[in-house]
Amino acid sequence: MPTTTATKALLIGGRSGVGKSTVALAIHDILSAGDVAHAIIEGDNLDLAHPAPWSAYPEAQLAERNLAAMWANYRELGYDRVVYTNTAAVVTIPQLRQALGEDAEIAAVLLQGSDGAVRGRLAQRERGASFDAHLARSAAAAVRLEAHAPESVMRIDTTGRTPEEVAVDILRTVGWKPTP
Repeated sequence: MPTTTATKALLIGGRSGVGKSTVALAIHDILSAGDVAHAIIEGDNLDLAHPAPWSAYPEAQLAERNLAAMWANYRELGYDRVVYTNTAAVVTIPQLRQALGEDAEIAAVLLQGSDGAVRGRLAQRERGASFDAHLARSAAAAVRLEAHAPESVMRIDTTGRTPEEVAVDILRTVGWKPTP
């Protein structure tokens, strides 16, 4: 049964290794424990292909089109809350609003972390040249995101904090219940 309430969207952006996906999973655990219906969509996978669609076919806006299609399926089932993670989510809010619906109530969070903390997280999943490339792209993304994210975007430092602590802060700030 379709829902008639507006979409409530939580966009989580940030550089690689800052903890976006892990924090989203912690939010999922908290909301699930409170029986709050929601969907988690990992945006980095919506246009993961070679050649990269956003580079080879920038006009295609494949990630946004895939998000719109996925969210339409969730809405048809009655969901009204979505947590969307993507590195650039906080600088693509207008495009994401269009994909989620013009009536979407959007809260955006830019996760930040020290270079050392990010280096440690990336070292757990990347090796060799891949590690070096991810680390360089992550540092460049941190600068770009901070420079271009609107002032309305909440900024949260994840350094030295558990994903659960960050998730609780986010849920309290955006007013989604429950929080422990």
